[in-house]
Amino acid sequence: MAQTPEATAGEPTRRVRRRASRAAGPTSDVAVATVTTKADTPTTVTPTPPRPISAPPRRRPNGFRVAVLATVAAVLLLAGLGTGVWVLNEQHRDAQNLAARDQQYVDTASQTVVNMFTYTQQNIDQSVNTFVDGTSGPLRDMLSQNNNVENLKSMFRDTNASSEAVVNAAALEKVDETSQNGSVLVAVRVTVTDIDGVNKPSQAYRLRVIVHKDDNGRMTGYDLKYPDGGN
Repeated sequence: MAQTPEATAGEPTRRVRRRASRAAGPTSDVAVATVTTKADTPTTVTPTPPRPISAPPRRRPNGFRVAVLATVAAVLLLAGLGTGVWVLNEQHRDAQNLAARDQQYVDTASQTVVNMFTYTQQNIDQSVNTFVDGTSGPLRDMLSQNNNVENLKSMFRDTNASSEAVVNAAALEKVDETSQNGSVLVAVRVTVTDIDGVNKPSQAYRLRVIVHKDDNGRMTGYDLKYPDGGN
């Protein structure tokens, strides 16, 4: 077995020289910088609850302006109410006037028929004259011709009787606003009583009476017709 020689005292120690080594590849004069990146630690953000949105404070209204507007509104309201009441009153008055006028046509026609059929032996002249005075137009012309008024009086006297007419119904058909003539249907029942006081059977008649209103507002019997050509 070989012996390793040991260093003797006084003999200088030999330094072992190590050979440098490098990685394969070209050399570079640029030093490689080492960049160290430090990751930021994430922070936890606590969400803040949203604050409720409240309406902005209301402005106090202008007292004077409000008072003026209220006054104007009240005046307009009162004016509107007053106008409405006035219109209603006018309409009501017009309706009343129209109803009164129509009733006057009916009353005139009814009275004309009663005057024509009603008489007694004691008042024949007065009864016939009253009937004639309440006529106009074609009816008046007919009575004025051929001495018809006196002939009518003589005919009544020859009956030796009296007559009474009672209107059962009367209705206005129409009014011609231009001529102011109104057509009225009249249903009448006539009872004749002889000189001995015996009543004969009553006779029913239906007549269409044309009533005329003149410029003075007076109404008269203008014409007489039998509906459908009969009584």
